[in-house]
Amino acid sequence: MIPLLTRYGAKLAAVLVLALGAVIVVNAVNDKPSEDDARHPSQAAAEQQAEAEEAYEEVRYQHVNYIAETAGADVTVKSEAVFDYAADKANSLNDAQKDADEAEQAAEEAAEEAANAGRTDVDIPGSCGEYSGNKATGCALAQEHGFDLEEVGCLVALWDRESGWNETAANGIGAYGIPQALPGDKMASEGDDWETNPVTQIEWGLGYIEGRYGTPCEAWNHSEEVGWY
Repeated sequence: MIPLLTRYGAKLAAVLVLALGAVIVVNAVNDKPSEDDARHPSQAAAEQQAEAEEAYEEVRYQHVNYIAETAGADVTVKSEAVFDYAADKANSLNDAQKDADEAEQAAEEAAEEAANAGRTDVDIPGSCGEYSGNKATGCALAQEHGFDLEEVGCLVALWDRESGWNETAANGIGAYGIPQALPGDKMASEGDDWETNPVTQIEWGLGYIEGRYGTPCEAWNHSEEVGWY
């Protein structure tokens, strides 16, 4: 009985060995390593990497090629355009700076002129109601200087003779303005607007009279005696 089983076991083992060998042979004959590798995750990753690198190289080539094809052809036009733009920008900046400088200078001059200008606002009191224009201003300012209405009458008579109370009156020897200052620019000590501002001229004239004659009536008396004051 045992030898029989042994013979069957041997036959079965042989069959198994033959079958296994057949499988190996079949696999060897039908082996497709590229397909097996393609199914491997590392191979798929490598292929994706290669595809990305290929796409990058294509884009880079197109970019470099574009530069090579267009830069040379348009470089003159582009450089001229850039130069013109830069020149226009520079000119605009220069013009803006020039305008700003001129505006600043004008503001400084206006501020200086305002600081050096004489008065323009004078309240005319009721006591000067008989006068008008520059005479009314003279009446008001004379009273500010402490002169009464009698002195105001002398002042009016004096400057009627000298200039007719005209702030632009001038004579042949250089006297100018309401008080006929000689030369006229003496009145600049009272304000830079001495040529056109009656208040500046009257203030200067009253100061001159006070310093030389004391009162308008004394200046008038001197003018009556010699023809000038």
